[in-house]
Amino acid sequence: MSQPLPLRTHAETEAARLPPLLARAEQLAGAVLLGEHGRRRSGLGDDFWQYRPVQPGDSRRLIDHRRSARSDTQFVKQREWQIAQSVMLWVDNAASMRFASESGLPEKADRARVLALAVAILLNRAGERVGLTGTALPPRRGETQVARLADALAQDTQDDYGSPDMRGMPAHGRAVLISDFLGDISGAQNALTSAADRGVQGIVMQVLDPAEEAFPYQGRTIFQSVGGTLAHETLKASDLRDRYLERLAERKAELAQLCALTGWRYQCHHTSESAQTALLWLYRAIDGGQGA
Repeated sequence: MSQPLPLRTHAETEAARLPPLLARAEQLAGAVLLGEHGRRRSGLGDDFWQYRPVQPGDSRRLIDHRRSARSDTQFVKQREWQIAQSVMLWVDNAASMRFASESGLPEKADRARVLALAVAILLNRAGERVGLTGTALPPRRGETQVARLADALAQDTQDDYGSPDMRGMPAHGRAVLISDFLGDISGAQNALTSAADRGVQGIVMQVLDPAEEAFPYQGRTIFQSVGGTLAHETLKASDLRDRYLERLAERKAELAQLCALTGWRYQCHHTSESAQTALLWLYRAIDGGQGA
């Protein structure tokens, strides 16, 4: 029989197998202590939700006699709905997401991936099934699934801008789409309308670098897409600022209106802001609660 590895060697071996993305997502998820993931609907969970008067057809064994004794009316104790659901993730891996205006800021892709994986970890701990849209990773539970998500999310494409892929989306499930949404908006429009037709609801989180909101450029500037296929040179970048900011405001308004029309929720997050706050909002919004 072989001798067991010393504790330190074993720990180092296990840590080496843990992708850096997964390690950071675990740390972020661990900082968000939200307790049990209740559904706030009547169901078969363990947490108390509310009392309601007895209705025709209720079984007598459902009556809460202690609560009923304090009134002339008999009451039934309802519990929160805690049946697992499927939550599908789509994280834009196109070139535009690999932008950071300063060395101290994360790339948009990095922030999007960490948030997506951290929310997957929280959902997995709550008993939910989590997967990626498309055909590669259908929704499942377990730590193995989380590791697969980490591997899949680390992949890049060479396209300048991404478009949501809604294949493999179960009807009446939940979805989280994370992108800068700076490309052709028709992709997002088609994705949300087709999802809404199938009873799918979810969240659109737009991730932007603070420079993309402020447009701090002046003088001679060459604007080039991260993928290298688009370029524009100007001698007075400040002349473009008002038009750019107007178009960005229009895009954000279009996304917000699209979400309102389809029953989804929209949030804009900047890479200079707290990832923990964004994760807390995401996790609550998946269940239809109020964002932080």
